[in-house]
Amino acid sequence: MLRTTVIGSYPFPSWLEFASQNLSQFGQADIDEIIEDAVIAAIHDQVSAGLDVITDGEQTRLDFNLSFYGYIEGIEQNADVSRRWGPPAHDQRGKHAITGELKASRGLGVVEEFKRLQRLAPAGPTLKASVPGPYTLSGRLTPNKVYPDRYAITEALLPMVQRELQALVAAGCTEITVDEPSMSCYADKENTRRFVEIFNRTVEPVVGKCFLSTHLCFGNYKGHPVGKRSIKPMLPDFLDLKVNEVHLEMANREFAEVELLAEFAKNMHVAVGIVDVKSYYIETVEDIVERIQLCLKYVSAEKLSVAPDCGLSQTARWAARLKLRNMVEGAKRVRAMLK
Repeated sequence: MLRTTVIGSYPFPSWLEFASQNLSQFGQADIDEIIEDAVIAAIHDQVSAGLDVITDGEQTRLDFNLSFYGYIEGIEQNADVSRRWGPPAHDQRGKHAITGELKASRGLGVVEEFKRLQRLAPAGPTLKASVPGPYTLSGRLTPNKVYPDRYAITEALLPMVQRELQALVAAGCTEITVDEPSMSCYADKENTRRFVEIFNRTVEPVVGKCFLSTHLCFGNYKGHPVGKRSIKPMLPDFLDLKVNEVHLEMANREFAEVELLAEFAKNMHVAVGIVDVKSYYIETVEDIVERIQLCLKYVSAEKLSVAPDCGLSQTARWAARLKLRNMVEGAKRVRAMLK
């Protein structure tokens, strides 16, 4: 009960950021070593914190999803960047033009990430892989005549994500998160029943074959949300998501709508964002204990997991370490109280 987990991403070491900006100075063997060392560092920090579930920290990705476009054929990357100056926001990231049939002949790269994690991780923690869902992936592609809107692009990407999920299970992955933050960000504007139908078709081949979860948040580009920060528009439709666990951003929202956790807990396990990745306030162990006790009013300890609000890639590594360490210690204290 009260297992401690993460979403997926973890801060890059400073030397990895430097190396990625100066790849011409390294040979392929150097690059392979850099990648492996970065994953070892991410594993070390998560294991040292005492997490029950760890990832590879997504150390080979640019953001949690942007690097996937390097695997997708039929696009011209960053063809349209609408704004280059001023405060950072999503419109500075660029959209990719579709130039041909969308396909991913080499897969999406997550299986290779997971196999590396398997090889490098110590025995003990559960190993988790995360894959962005097709609706979220569609958001950075510009529609054209063949793919006239976001939903048409989503349908083209859906089988690519399906195949990656199936390959992960075949590789021995027992826990997978399908990240669909765009669905939660647009729940107040779009057809949530349609979102659920898309999601459930995506995961159908692996339902019952792994511990399957989804991450729902309100955006975290440079520490800023992008969507209306309310769970209410997701209900009741999102209760029909075919997952074992749903992860919900809570700490950054000061636990607003915490009572709605009970609705999700009727159908699935709930992982609650218990530390705020957008804030450099380091939650104390006492903070964590208090927050978990609040959540236990709505979710049983057997169904409750604790995690950061989102991936930690936008948080400095020193802060991420402290937040995870205190999060785990707080969960341990509450477990002891419940015995």
